[in-house]
Amino acid sequence: MGAIKNVAKRTVVFFKPLIERVLEGEASLARKWVSSVHRRLMAVQWGMGPQPSHFDHHIDLFYQWLETRDPLWLERGVFGGLSLKGGDVLELACGDGFNARNFYSLKSSRVVACDIDPRAIKMAQRKNSCPNTQYILADIRTDIPEGIFDNVVWDAAIEHFNQEEIRTILENIRARLKQDGVLSGYTIVERDSGEKSHHQHEYEFKGKEDLLSILSPHFTHVTVFETVYPERHNLYFWASDSILPFAPEWHGAISNREKG
Repeated sequence: MGAIKNVAKRTVVFFKPLIERVLEGEASLARKWVSSVHRRLMAVQWGMGPQPSHFDHHIDLFYQWLETRDPLWLERGVFGGLSLKGGDVLELACGDGFNARNFYSLKSSRVVACDIDPRAIKMAQRKNSCPNTQYILADIRTDIPEGIFDNVVWDAAIEHFNQEEIRTILENIRARLKQDGVLSGYTIVERDSGEKSHHQHEYEFKGKEDLLSILSPHFTHVTVFETVYPERHNLYFWASDSILPFAPEWHGAISNREKG
């Protein structure tokens, strides 16, 4: 019996490199085909009018990321995920639902994600469904989903509203957050030329100070930070009346403080 096991083991060791080469070749062909399909899908969705109000982030996953080496599309989910408390999450203007499923749902008990565009909701339900995530149609200017949440995510959407609407929505967000709840999100900095990055944008911020001035009247603690890429200047924010990521009391980090 031992001899048979030894022969089987040697056979596996002998054939393993060959099997790996075959599977690597198959995987390489699959990557090229999937990348090509998503490149063509992007050309149709964004090269032929009218352009959609949301982006299918599977195009990033399977095509754009490897083509451009730009990790911007991942930053939003990562930075938003740092503030998650593990309870209920409300995502405003969720688009295709990629972040709700792949960044927020696993670390939270429930995610309620809404968008004004019925096509976005249908895409989210089709491509990014999961057991603890609910996608609903809602206009957050007048109909923010009811409930009290540990986290609210307003990601890549604040720029779609004018300043008065932004202030009203922030007031309604406060009413949906628990006492120690956190608002997180992402937006874009206005181009030097003053030209908007997208025709649907109502207000693009001038910089960190501009965004900070909008958020500060509504929250005790606000953090705004930026990342800059060749084609885009990005702003990220956390806002709360309680502890924010990387504050000294934050549970997610430890530091070697200087002792006095």
